[in-house]
Amino acid sequence: MPTFTVILDGVVHKTEFTGAPLVSTLLQQMGIAHDHPCTGRGFCGKCAIDISGDVSDPTEDEIRFGTRLSCQCHVLGDATMVKNTDENRIETDVTTLTLGSPMGQGIGAAVDIGTTTVVAALVDLESGKILSRASAMNPQRSISADVMGRISAAMEGKGDLMQKQIADCIENLLSQACKDANVETVSCMVLSGNTTMLYLLNARDPKCLSASPFEADTLFDVQQDYLGIRSYLPKCMHAFVGADITAAVLASGMTEKRDTALLCDIGTNGELALWKDGKLFVTSTAAGPAFEGAGISCGVGSVTGAIDSVRVEDEEIRCTTIGNAPAVGICGSGLVDAVAAFLELEYIDETGAADEDLILADGIELQQADIRALQLAKAAIAAGIQTLLEEASVSYDEISTLYIAGGFGSHLNADSAAKIGLIPGELKEKVQVIGNASLTGSLQMLLDTASLERSRIIAAQSTHISLGGNPKFNQNYMEQMLFGDDDFF
Repeated sequence: MPTFTVILDGVVHKTEFTGAPLVSTLLQQMGIAHDHPCTGRGFCGKCAIDISGDVSDPTEDEIRFGTRLSCQCHVLGDATMVKNTDENRIETDVTTLTLGSPMGQGIGAAVDIGTTTVVAALVDLESGKILSRASAMNPQRSISADVMGRISAAMEGKGDLMQKQIADCIENLLSQACKDANVETVSCMVLSGNTTMLYLLNARDPKCLSASPFEADTLFDVQQDYLGIRSYLPKCMHAFVGADITAAVLASGMTEKRDTALLCDIGTNGELALWKDGKLFVTSTAAGPAFEGAGISCGVGSVTGAIDSVRVEDEEIRCTTIGNAPAVGICGSGLVDAVAAFLELEYIDETGAADEDLILADGIELQQADIRALQLAKAAIAAGIQTLLEEASVSYDEISTLYIAGGFGSHLNADSAAKIGLIPGELKEKVQVIGNASLTGSLQMLLDTASLERSRIIAAQSTHISLGGNPKFNQNYMEQMLFGDDDFF
């Protein structure tokens, strides 16, 4: 029986197989994460691999991209693939925590299961001190880059595989965090994530999340044993406004104040929460993967060498990269900066039109399709914000704070975001970045059962505003397709 070998960061992994499976199928079976942003359709070129041995001839897509692709390459006999991971910039920062009546004794763990990344933190339940953190990319990316792709995959029979992938990931992160903190056991844990991630965590059938009316048959708020640890899954607000947003609202403290405030978690899915006069309005909008660097010709994640900021200096484009390494591509925050900079230089007009491809660095350029991808993503977020405020009869002037949560938001330049119209220009001076607020809120639940109870109240008092088929949203979306704000143009 032939053998497929993967040398991952110098460690050898092997599996035997029959037939002529795709490399992507074998990687999934081996639990090795590898990005497939276009869900294996062969048109994004992001699943490039370094492979040798008995494999199929290159397809037209592979010839076009000049590389072998794991979603196109079939393994026919003995073959070896070499894969080296890069150090990704994953948001693990948390804000201030308060020790009250903790959930248990000894050591607690909080885990934020994001669509793209997974972060774990250990906390001393007696002192409230954070002992260690560990993070990784979500291995379910090997199935699909987005929530809907994973829902479809689960309905096609891959639910058990994705459950194993996330269980192995969490177990590895806890092991790493315990080793770093020099502790042996965890007594209790809070597992937060969006509604779909919690469904996949439990291998629960997500069919109810796949089609209208998109009503989850559970919103969690459950205690369960997970990996032998007493665990709590916080309450979600809606099928597409999950426990991660419940935890983020808790962490922000916005519902404890009289002021009107808006919270945005911007990513592949944009979740929004608006607090006004004792009422919490929430919604979500599908922005697509552009903010993660996916679907962009030169797009990459937040890896070493990714262009993460762009500015105009002496009428010239200036870029910085993560780790000050040679540029290998551009990540989400850099993409927003780049478009803002080219708008400032008038190389892009407010409709998004550019006369030619726009050079950022050697071999790194923005194409017209890249600009359109960002245009669609930013329009979805901006229209979501505008519609939510209109539905709640709230003006921009009334908002005292715009909380920005999540990994992408933590590295977002507010000026650039306002210049392209991603956030309202009226709110750019009111931005407060709160890091991984889902992780912060989960840690707070561990440290204080009163906070856990508060999270239940937050979820219960929320009112979901549906954007699907909403005529206001549709109109706002068309208007928000234009780049810039009134102050900029």
